[in-house]
Amino acid sequence: MGGMNRKPYPSDLSDAEWLILEPLIPPAKRGGRIRRVHMREIVNAIYYVLRSGCAWRMLPHDFPPWQTVYGYFNTWRRESVWETMNDVLRESVRQEAGREIEPSAAIIDSQSVKTTEVKGERGYDSNKKIKGRKRHIMVDVLGLLLAVVVHKASIQERAGAKLLLQRAVLKGFGRLALIWADGGYSGQPMIDWVWQLAGWVFEVIKRTEETVGFVVLPRRWVVERTFAWLGRYRRLSKDYEQLPETSEAMIYAAMVRIMLRRLARNPAVAL
Repeated sequence: MGGMNRKPYPSDLSDAEWLILEPLIPPAKRGGRIRRVHMREIVNAIYYVLRSGCAWRMLPHDFPPWQTVYGYFNTWRRESVWETMNDVLRESVRQEAGREIEPSAAIIDSQSVKTTEVKGERGYDSNKKIKGRKRHIMVDVLGLLLAVVVHKASIQERAGAKLLLQRAVLKGFGRLALIWADGGYSGQPMIDWVWQLAGWVFEVIKRTEETVGFVVLPRRWVVERTFAWLGRYRRLSKDYEQLPETSEAMIYAAMVRIMLRRLARNPAVAL
């Protein structure tokens, strides 16, 4: 498989998945040292860490050296390569689903997760009773990631949402017109702020007073499903990263893997 001289791991890319991803791998920099590692193995090693939750130093020895693997991951994080991969593959998945390349509506939500003893910013979410960080994500109606911001858990929902939406504006979603959110983001000031920011309608979906017990609310289940997809990757079970930017890159990388599997099911896309 792609030059590998070892038994495959469940986290490895299939031939079809690698065929889709390979064109998105940045080429070697001109004037630098010649690449002596197979880039497919670098990606496989990264996804081994992401899926298994192991530390970089605990990579099995049949992968390239962990320093090399981490070096590529970190370089791609700094150069926004994971985010670019996510954006390109998201457009392909949307096209395959018969939708426009860019979304016209999105859903936002947050997830509070514990951090470890690794140094870095963190805070206490008094609502969820969690000391750590929050992952604020924006997804389209298919649950595909549009933007993510990771920040300390002590930042309130509306303040975190503003950080997320400001980042979404920079990404330039020209068709986006409507944002759905849950009751934690309610309030006319928030609605007005979003309209002034980008001309988007901000709609809060709440439980009615008559609602008893668990009820699946319209649109909100989409973003909850995305968090469930991310939960399959053990590296995301907590926030193990020193930098929030590294946590964001991990989330983008996980979504890239999710979309690769979906696209590889269609031979017309993979070839």
